[in-house]
Amino acid sequence: MAAPTLTLYVDVVSPFSYLAVHVVRNSPVFAPCAVTYVPALLGGIFKHCGNTAPITVKSLPLLCVHSFTPLPLCPPAPQPRRSPPLPDKSTWINLERLRWARLFGVPMTEQVPPGWPQSSVAILRALAALSVLAPEKVSDVLAALYHASFAAQQRVSTAEEFLPIFKEVLGTEMAEAVAAQCTSEETKKLLMTNTEKAIETGAFGLPWFVATDGAGKTECFWGFDHLAQVAAHLGLERPVGRGGGEGWKAVL
Repeated sequence: MAAPTLTLYVDVVSPFSYLAVHVVRNSPVFAPCAVTYVPALLGGIFKHCGNTAPITVKSLPLLCVHSFTPLPLCPPAPQPRRSPPLPDKSTWINLERLRWARLFGVPMTEQVPPGWPQSSVAILRALAALSVLAPEKVSDVLAALYHASFAAQQRVSTAEEFLPIFKEVLGTEMAEAVAAQCTSEETKKLLMTNTEKAIETGAFGLPWFVATDGAGKTECFWGFDHLAQVAAHLGLERPVGRGGGEGWKAVL
């Protein structure tokens, strides 16, 4: 039987993509699996699917009606009032990212990164360029970028902000080669192709997993909270019981 393979589509702006990359890179569960990390535009996926970014979904106050006692001759009309606002989806998303980070031991601050959510187009193009020049280094750079953003509270959206991280991981020569390719038409097209491929396989959000088991059967999964299903499909041994880790116990 062939080794299982996993294609993981991610966007640097997504905290749940960070969680997925961190666990897939560091957990022994995925050690037998050949993993490809693919930069894709989360905003482009949302636009294609007509999805709304979760952090923009706001709860509206509920309309309630006061009870009243009618007067004999002229009963007053019931007056609507608004209940206190409910927590919106951005509040829930923030809670979820921190819960999963604690369970799996992923470094992440309670505060969102400065200026988040920022445009990730430039940095994704740089990662797309790197995937051609040195594909084996993509996960290393992704890990460093995610840590800088979500654990160290650094801005990473512009070339001035993210290229020093590329240099630290890759060395000056390779980082400069990536910088030279960032704005090329080939790189722009590659990022769009990556995004389109994710959409073609059914993606409507990120992280998006395309998992092929040893027998060649492929299934797709969305979201960090489906990581156990990804591992199960790939036939990977997940830690259970004592010593299995709080994160894996939570998703099983």
